[in-house]
Amino acid sequence: MHPAPRILRRAVASATTILLASAVGCAPQPEEKAAGAPSGKAAQHCAQGKLATRTSGKLTIATDEPAYEPWFQDDKPANGKGFESAVAYAVAKRLGYGKSAVVWQSVPFNKAFAPGVKNFDLDINQVSISAERRKAVDFSAGYYDVRQAVIALKGGRAAKATSLADLKNLKLGAQVGTTSLDYIGDVVKPKQEPAVYAKNDQAKSALKNGQVDAIVTDLPTAFYITAAEVTNAKIVGQFENQGGKPEQFGLVLDKGSSLTSCVTGAVDALRKDGTLAKLEQRWLSDAVDAPVLK
Repeated sequence: MHPAPRILRRAVASATTILLASAVGCAPQPEEKAAGAPSGKAAQHCAQGKLATRTSGKLTIATDEPAYEPWFQDDKPANGKGFESAVAYAVAKRLGYGKSAVVWQSVPFNKAFAPGVKNFDLDINQVSISAERRKAVDFSAGYYDVRQAVIALKGGRAAKATSLADLKNLKLGAQVGTTSLDYIGDVVKPKQEPAVYAKNDQAKSALKNGQVDAIVTDLPTAFYITAAEVTNAKIVGQFENQGGKPEQFGLVLDKGSSLTSCVTGAVDALRKDGTLAKLEQRWLSDAVDAPVLK
């Protein structure tokens, strides 16, 4: 994807001020943890820079291509810029791997949590932790609490929606395999089948071309899309968390990976010492509180 001008990135930063400020100030603890911080034999197992990784002395981290803002910057995961790139390097450092020891691998979103042996040590790509996905892969503790949001063109049919009922008669779309798509089916329950896209880029094109009335993405992505990519679009609103628990992004690992407890220990430490909150503040900034759709 083409990098947005600096002024647009600043627009996203100022556009996201209220929501994540409260998230940073009172971020809930992870919903589920794969394991606690390593101790005893586990501590030896998690020896700095000596984990049983795919390549000795290296940590292979995967994400999708293109790598979208604000999670990555300039479509370059290895540059350390953007929230998830920064989190990845912070986790790697906690595990004893410097930036030069991190190897990036391109893996499509859906394949990251599909059954089968992985070609990475861990994957970071806005993958929400769920019981269904845990059947095929391991997750670290959650590194980010997220909500889903609805985007529509200004002046379009969906632009004035203020409730879930207002969305039921609309044509909605989202990327395949995402919780964004799940929210359409499980929460909105529209009368029309949702449009399903392989990539968010395709969903954005469908919105611009009027093929759908609205699309659903996570909230930080929604702020970036409306500020920098589809500027004649607006955030209609966000969904409430389901079941009273926050939806969380987690690092994906192979099922039964020997690294899971080590990675979870690293994420827990980054949350405890305030690093995750600082990275949210820097890269996701603080979001304007989009109205809640009920």
